[in-house]
Amino acid sequence: MKNLRIEQIIVLLFFWSMSSAFAEGPEIEYYGELTQGGVLVGKVAPSAKLFLNDERIEVTKEGHFVFGFGRDASLNQTLIVADVEGRREERVLTLAKREYNVQRIEGVPQKTVTPPKEVLPRIKEETAQVKAARMQFHERTDFVSRFRPPSSGRITGVYGSQRVYNGTPKRPHFGVDYAGPVGEPVFAPASGIVTLVHQDMYYSGGTLIIDHGYGLSSTFIHLSEVLVAVGQEVQQGDVIAKIGQGGRSTGPHLDWRMNWKSERIDPQLMLKVELPEGF
Repeated sequence: MKNLRIEQIIVLLFFWSMSSAFAEGPEIEYYGELTQGGVLVGKVAPSAKLFLNDERIEVTKEGHFVFGFGRDASLNQTLIVADVEGRREERVLTLAKREYNVQRIEGVPQKTVTPPKEVLPRIKEETAQVKAARMQFHERTDFVSRFRPPSSGRITGVYGSQRVYNGTPKRPHFGVDYAGPVGEPVFAPASGIVTLVHQDMYYSGGTLIIDHGYGLSSTFIHLSEVLVAVGQEVQQGDVIAKIGQGGRSTGPHLDWRMNWKSERIDPQLMLKVELPEGF
C-alpha cells in the first residue's frame, strides 16, 4: 500500500511537471531599446509564428527576427509568439517616450523649401522610387550583426528633431548627419544588397539604399557619388559612396537613415544593439 502511494505521488508529480512545462509560453529573446525610434533584433524557435500587434513578423530559418518603432509610435505595443505545440505567449512592450528638439536651419536653397510646380512630378516619382526600394523584402540575415557608423565625421544632426528651414516648419529629420568634406568616403554600416541608386534626387541629391534583410534598410543621401550598383552585394566596411551636398543642404555631409519597412527608425539606436556571442 505504501509503495502504491509512492507510485501515485511520482505519477502525479510527473503530470504536474509536464503541465507546468506546457503552461510556459514559447521562448523569445530580443535586444535593443524599447523606445520610440528603437529597433529590436531577436530570436524565437524557427517554427514559431510572431506578431507585433496585428502584423505578422517574418522569422528566418534560424528563428531570427527584426522590427522597429516609428518616431511617434504608440507607447503600448503587443508582441505575440505561438509555437507548433499550441503554446502562446503575449507580451506588452512599453516604449519610452522621447522628446525631440527643434532645429532651425538657414541658408538652404529656397527651391527645396518651396519647390516650383514644374518639379512636383519629379519629386513624386523620386518619392515612389524610394518607397518601392524600402518595401522590398530580401531573405538576408545581415541585420543579425553589430552595425558600425558609416562615417567618422562629427554628428551635426540627429533623428527626430523638428526641422525649420529658412523659417518654414517642415517634416522632422529622420536620420543622423555626419559632417565631412565632399568626396570623403561613406562605408557600409553592415552587409546587404543595393536596392536603389540615384545620382541626383531633388531633395536628397545622390541617394543610395541598402537592404539588410527582413525589412531593415539603410538610406544614404546628399552623396556626391554612388560607387555601387543596384543588385550588388556589399560587405560591412566597404566604401559605397562619397559625401556630397546635393539637394536640401547647407553644406557637405552624410545623412544616414534607417527603415524597418515603412517605419523610420533611429540609426544611432541600431548602433547600440549588442547581440550575444553565437546569437
